[in-house]
Parts: sequence; C-alpha cells; structure tokens
Amino acid sequence: FFFKQKTAYEISTRDWSSDVCSSDLPAHPAIIPARRTTMPAMATPTPGALQGVRVLDLSRVLAGPWCTQTLADLGADVIKVERPGSGDDTRGWGPPFLKDRAGHDTAEAAYYLGANRNKRSVTIDIAHPEGQRLVQRLADDADVVVENFKVGDMARYGLDAASLRASRPRLVYCSITGFGQTGPYRERAGYDYAVQGMGGLMSVTGERDDLPGGGPQKVGVAVADLFTGMYATVAILAALRHRDATGEGQVIDMALLDTQVAMLANLGANYLVTHQPPRRVGNAHQNIVPYQVFEVADGHLILAVGNDGQFERFCQVAGCPELAADPRYAKNADRVRHRAELVPLLAQRLRTRPRATWLSALEAAKVPCGPINDLGDVFADAQVQEREMVWRTEHPLAGPLELVANPVKMSATPVRLHRAPPLLGQHTDEVLTAIGLDVAAIAHLRAQGVI
Repeated sequence: FFFKQKTAYEISTRDWSSDVCSSDLPAHPAIIPARRTTMPAMATPTPGALQGVRVLDLSRVLAGPWCTQTLADLGADVIKVERPGSGDDTRGWGPPFLKDRAGHDTAEAAYYLGANRNKRSVTIDIAHPEGQRLVQRLADDADVVVENFKVGDMARYGLDAASLRASRPRLVYCSITGFGQTGPYRERAGYDYAVQGMGGLMSVTGERDDLPGGGPQKVGVAVADLFTGMYATVAILAALRHRDATGEGQVIDMALLDTQVAMLANLGANYLVTHQPPRRVGNAHQNIVPYQVFEVADGHLILAVGNDGQFERFCQVAGCPELAADPRYAKNADRVRHRAELVPLLAQRLRTRPRATWLSALEAAKVPCGPINDLGDVFADAQVQEREMVWRTEHPLAGPLELVANPVKMSATPVRLHRAPPLLGQHTDEVLTAIGLDVAAIAHLRAQGVI
C-alpha cells in the first residue's frame, strides 16, 4: 500500500556523487511547472510560533534533523527530502527497530524515530537533473533550507546557497558540516565521535588516568551533533528575525568542531586563563567541591553542593559541622584546593547510610542531590510524567507509539506534536501536487526513477 501511494521526497541513493549539474541539461517544463505555484501552508488547530514558515530539509542523520525537528515542533512546515529506496541513513541504524502490529521489525529504526517527528517526507533523486529542478522548485517556496552535505556537493547539483538565493534572496540557507566552509579541514567528513575527541571533550571526560578504568571517554549521546543542531536552530531563528525586519535572507555556516569548542564552556575558559589543560576528574567537578558521585550504603548518589551555604547545611545533615567551620573547607575555592583531603572524609560519612535516607534528609535541607537513574527509572519518575515528557501518537505501521517529547513549555504558542515520524516517501504525491504537478507528471517522474 505505501509503495503504491508513495508520499515523501525520496532522494535516490543511485549516485549522490554525480557531477551532473541541472544547468547543463535542458528544461522540462512539461514535467515541472516553470511558474511559481504557491504551496498552501499546512493548517494546524493550534498555531505554533513558526506557523507559515516552510523549511526544506536536505539533511540526514542527527545534527540537521535535530534542528529541523525543533523547528517543526515550533510550528514550521518541514519537508524532509530523502533518497529513494533507503532514505535517511538512520532509518537503518538499528536494532532496535520499530515493531509492526504483528510484532515484526519494520524498516524504521528507533534512532530515526527520535529525530524526525512532525515532518513530511519526500523522495527525490538529487543526482538526476529533474530531481535537482524539483528541489529548486521546492526551495522557491521555502523560507529556510537546511543541508549537511560535504563542502562543495550542493554546488554540483545547483542547490548551493548562491544558486538558490539568486532567485530568492529572502531565503535563509543553513549548511551544517563537520568543520565548516573554510579552513584546512573543510573538505573532511565530520562525525560526532571524532569531533568529541578533536574538540577536547574526551580529554576532560572519564576517570582519572591513575585510577581503575581511567582514560578518555565519549559522552553517552552524540552531544556534538545535538548541540550543533540546537545552535543551528538559534541561528535560523535569528536569521528569520533579521529577514522579517529587513527583507534580507542570509547564509549560516555551522560546524560540529566549532560547536564542540564552544560548548567546553568553563573548561575552555579555564584553559585560556591559565594555559594549563584541564584533566579528567571522573564524576567530580573541575571547579566545585563537593560536586560528584559518592558511594552510599546501598549504591550511589550525586552530591552537587554549589555554594558555601549548601556545604554548611550538608555538614549539619552529615553530622560533621566542624568541617564547614574549618578554614581549609569553608569556602569553595579552598575546598577545591584541598579536594584530596576533604573528599575522602565525606566519602567515609556517606557510606554509613542508604541512598533513600540521604536523599530525604538532604532534600529537606535544600542540599542539591539526586539518584542515578537508568532510563526505566527516568520514564517512571513522577516528575517526568507530570511534565509530559513522553509523547504518545499513532504510527501507520505500529499503531500506538511512544517517543520522547519536546521539553519546551510556552504559554501562548505551545509546541505541537501532531505527526508521527514519516514513512519513506509518505508525502511525495501530496507535496508535488501542491506545487502544480498533475498525476501524469508525477507518474512520469516515478517511472524515470526521479522520485
């Protein structure tokens, strides 16, 4: 059924490295209308802050899709262009895969589902000249284009910022790459794991080298990708604000390595002030003590003392008020300097009581602390449930589907989660019809392998 009624912009996997450029081939006005036929905006019962904004999403994997999913949650109409036959790489990044109603694996990996809700999917072969013209036509109706191809790839297809903005100067064009459009690494492919290492994050993540298990560690999720996607979202919103004020679009150049360096935050500042590279401290904090994981009688907890008053209250709860009065530990700067002496004293105290007892007493004293939950604990947590951080929807293959919700809570223009992550090509016919193609033209493009 879904193969017969394809509806998503499928970009072919056949030859994404082709040097064919649309300008080299004759126009095909019988297939793709030369005039602009404005595509109707998608109506939504609860208008989002970005209602009326159309985003053409040429990205795949995580950084770009995370950006465009956020824009879609905020009300933008996001058209996701994918390769015919395979689509976004992450559709195959499993297991786990979504189970259909009979309990069998589908072709939809959980990874893909987590970054592509609220979008419409279209399959187009951008290596084909007709496919390039289709994407150009879609860009004519777009406010934003997001792509994450290697530097220079889009120009080969006539889909780079200069080509698309020549006819639509109001367009905001966002490129996301590993290393940006300039510099000696610009032509390299960029991957989150490598960028976490190159950008210094792994040098400060993990246990100390002199302790068991010491050595560099990556973060458990792809934070360089995720942060780049969020920074790209912020940049796009700023560019739209500028466009609305001046009528001028612009080009946004986002790089994973730039973002990774920026998100070093206080540790980056520590280095630039001292020129001494920070070292790994495991679950401790470089600048605050005590601010780490401690072993308790029946497991572990996090103690996150952020100021001197909290330390004094902790010492009262722990039965060691003399430590808060000791000039070596009274101020945070002194506690950092005397970390090696203080932490073992606290660790000895904390091992004497079970986790629940500590958490209850510390929370009552307003001392920041917390358990270390696995994801089963997280989604069972009363606070997480109250904040509605699980989104329940219907998927055409699986029926009921649960996914992580958007955390943004807005009073006037709330985020609206209304469309399950699309099947590959689910909206191809719908979108192409909206830009003026008739049934015969769509059938011709499908027969030619363009869609």
